[in-house]
Amino acid sequence: MSADEGESAHAGTTQTTPLLKRRGARLIVIVLGVLLLIAGIFWLIRFESFGQYQESTDDAFVQTDAIVIAPKVQGYIDQVYVTDNQEVKAGQPLVRIDSRDYSAQADQSRAQIALARAAAQGADAQIAEQQAAIESAQADLQAAHSSAAFAVAEVARYRPLAATGAETREKLSALQNDAAQARAKAAAAQAALTSAQRRIVFLDSQAGQARAQIEAARAQFAVAHTNVEATVLRAGAAGRIGNKTVQQGQFVQAATRLMTLVPSSSLYVEANFKETQLKRMRIGQPVRLEVDAFPGVEIRARVASFSPGTGAQFSILPPQNATGNFTKIVQRVAVRIAIDASPETRRLLIPGMSVVASVDTRSAKGAEALIRRDQERHNARAGK
Repeated sequence: MSADEGESAHAGTTQTTPLLKRRGARLIVIVLGVLLLIAGIFWLIRFESFGQYQESTDDAFVQTDAIVIAPKVQGYIDQVYVTDNQEVKAGQPLVRIDSRDYSAQADQSRAQIALARAAAQGADAQIAEQQAAIESAQADLQAAHSSAAFAVAEVARYRPLAATGAETREKLSALQNDAAQARAKAAAAQAALTSAQRRIVFLDSQAGQARAQIEAARAQFAVAHTNVEATVLRAGAAGRIGNKTVQQGQFVQAATRLMTLVPSSSLYVEANFKETQLKRMRIGQPVRLEVDAFPGVEIRARVASFSPGTGAQFSILPPQNATGNFTKIVQRVAVRIAIDASPETRRLLIPGMSVVASVDTRSAKGAEALIRRDQERHNARAGK
């Protein structure tokens, strides 16, 4: 082969290689473009059918309705049954206050009940005795009336005889005297009966007062008994003890916080969504929770309720937008989310943990259009 022929062959090979490279690069670009187009179409379809209805926030935390353990009565701590971070059951004793003073008050109230009962029984006995006296007075009055009637009849019978001289006037005078005495005895018997009847009214009032004292003593005993029972503080729900500040021998006042009980069954998530995210959010919609402490673990939940006001409205110093310069800030609304987790997972969740909450709002797709139509109808009716 001559030198010219070698140079020509080498030039042909050099021209063929870039051509193949360009064709391969174009093929790769086309394939990548097709893949990107498919991915874009898939993303668009997923966004239109799913993605745009997902409202998420990382301003969410695990919360619980903690129970503050505080005594109803004051006294010295006699026994502390729990320690920090201990799990307790509902009804389990936590703290006991020295109950001797309250037991003595209960005994005193019990003695007052017995005393009041004795007074009531004495009053009832006096009433029974007085009732017998009334019956005796009634009998005496009846006898006095009979004697007076007989004496008056005798005077009436002897008066004509004395007028004709058949009987002496002395006899008539004696009969008239007997009649007057009989009437006086009848009046005395009537007065005795009236006095006995009035006394039984007085005795009835005393018996009523004694019964009222019984009820008052019973009420005092109930209060004292309640105070005795209140010396033992028990767990209102199953959970864990935290922030314990009480020690044995310490004197505590009523309503002083001794510890906090964190119930394991009342855990929930409080997510603070922007107001612009609430347009399709409704109670009962499903929620996906991702706790920062357990990456990759998805916990199912649901929307339980919405706060009646934004966080700014419930702050210590709410904003006064009618004064000074105004800067519009997107507000956040607290949304309570009920957790649907296994007991093992609940034991690992601690109030205050950070959470990412995503709400699926697809169930309210037509909410905006429905609200718009309803408002248009309302405006039309109001304009008539």
